Amino acid sequence: MSALRPLLLLLLPLCPGPGLGPGGEAKVTRSCAETRQVLGARGYSLNLIPPALISGEHLQICPQEYTCCSSETEQKLIRETEATFRGLVEDSGSFLVHTLAARHRKFNEFFREMLSVSQQSLAQLFSHSYGRLYSQHALIFNGLFSRLRDYYEKSGEGLDDTLSDFWAQLLERTFPLLHPQYSFPPDFLLCLTRLTSITDGSLQPFGDSPRRLRLQITRALVAAKAFVQGLETGRSVVSETLKVPVSEGCRQALMRLTGCPLCRGVPSLMPCRGFCLNVAHGCLSSKGLEPDWGSYLDGLLLLAEKLQGPFSFELAAESIGVKISEGLMYLQENSVKVSAKAFQECGTPHPVPARHRRAPAPREEAGRQWRAAAEEERPTTAAGTNLHRLVWELRERLGRVRGFWAGLPLTVCGDSRMAADISQEAAPCWTGVGRGRYLPPVVGASPTEQLHNPELDVDASGPDVLTRRRRLQLRAATARMRAAALGQDLDTRDTDEDASGSGGGQQYADDWKAGTAPVAAPARPPRPPRPPRREGPGGKGGGGSTRYHQGRSRSGVTSVAFHTPPIFILFSSALALLGPR
Repeated sequence: MSALRPLLLLLLPLCPGPGLGPGGEAKVTRSCAETRQVLGARGYSLNLIPPALISGEHLQICPQEYTCCSSETEQKLIRETEATFRGLVEDSGSFLVHTLAARHRKFNEFFREMLSVSQQSLAQLFSHSYGRLYSQHALIFNGLFSRLRDYYEKSGEGLDDTLSDFWAQLLERTFPLLHPQYSFPPDFLLCLTRLTSITDGSLQPFGDSPRRLRLQITRALVAAKAFVQGLETGRSVVSETLKVPVSEGCRQALMRLTGCPLCRGVPSLMPCRGFCLNVAHGCLSSKGLEPDWGSYLDGLLLLAEKLQGPFSFELAAESIGVKISEGLMYLQENSVKVSAKAFQECGTPHPVPARHRRAPAPREEAGRQWRAAAEEERPTTAAGTNLHRLVWELRERLGRVRGFWAGLPLTVCGDSRMAADISQEAAPCWTGVGRGRYLPPVVGASPTEQLHNPELDVDASGPDVLTRRRRLQLRAATARMRAAALGQDLDTRDTDEDASGSGGGQQYADDWKAGTAPVAAPARPPRPPRPPRREGPGGKGGGGSTRYHQGRSRSGVTSVAFHTPPIFILFSSALALLGPR
């Protein structure tokens, strides 16, 4: 035995003493001064914090060993750690919420301003060409833009009805003006508008302009509305999702993570990073928006590309005045054919005595010719705003947030209040029971992996009701945007062939090129001859009725060729007939 004593003396320092092991540092340092200092700075009453370690049998979550926490202090720390975690989650997503809100505001302002610029440009162009003659009919055009805004901002009636009503009202005003020697009762005008609504193409008073305008405006407005609504839905869903509900298991795990070091008297000992990641993954499991988040971002970017490409909102807004002018030019140039068909289907209009006809327009107004908008007179883009730049900024910002929900646990644990810095991963840290290294594996975020989370029991049933509802909202917004990228409005279930089909983008591009071809005015347009001046009862104006009836008796078809001179009546001269009698 005496021979073994020297060997025992050599091995004695290597044997752990009774105070070492998990929590041994708390038994060596029995003071709570550091905990009192930290919690006192947070507003805790020092009367609730003992100056030295006491028995922890009363604790509910932290290890029931020596502690610096009373029951009341532990409960306050539970609430505080939960609030800190929820605040970190919301702060981490504040950039995402701000990005979606700012993009929504900028795009919405841009689309609304483009409609206003288009309306102002049309008014300036028409006022410059016709003066007071346009102002007498401005309500028709203002009504069109008002209904377009209602559709975009308030989800008003369908665009097909809006545009059809506009062209019908325009025809009701312009057709009688082309034939001032006749009186057109309401039944005749109703028959006229009915003919224009027939899809067989029997009467197209404005040519192809209504179809091309409807195609461009419908696709652009449907896409713009779905895009802005998608941004707003995303902002709302993300904002609500960031308000993470904390389960009881998560609440206890958060207390063990960041609250129990204070109760053990070692507030400066940071939690281990693996410990934090397991807790964060468990608390955020099934609370995010994946995998719907990635599809939602793809839908936004797809529709944004359409808005600056084949469904260009800028070009569509600029085309309103151009297409209307082209339609009026077509009516002027084809008035003989249009009138013949209208008189054949709707009956014979009654002649108006010459003394009841309106006086001709002043020479300076009657001489103005109708022409398409020249390039320099087209509406410009919204002041200081460019759609290409808006889309570029959107793409750049959305690229930062694509992996937001998958990386949220890493973001939370990157905060100094939640875990030790990754550079100190090899140093001893808080393991949940004392100083050491965190040995359990860090599990992934999938529901299957979370079943093996060592820190808390995760519900295997999947997302809760609120999370499922938010994901459905995101899916609905994504479906609406993808349908809008095909020219379809899911809100109105528009199945028109011009606004549907997977090949819609190319068709739109072709139509747009075709639509802009006749816009540019010739360098020196020929001056059309001035319309003849109507004279008294025995003059040319009074003879129109007789020639009209003679032509009808011979051919059986009413035609304006029998009562108009061999030159076309200009639309501006016809508008002048609205002047004083």
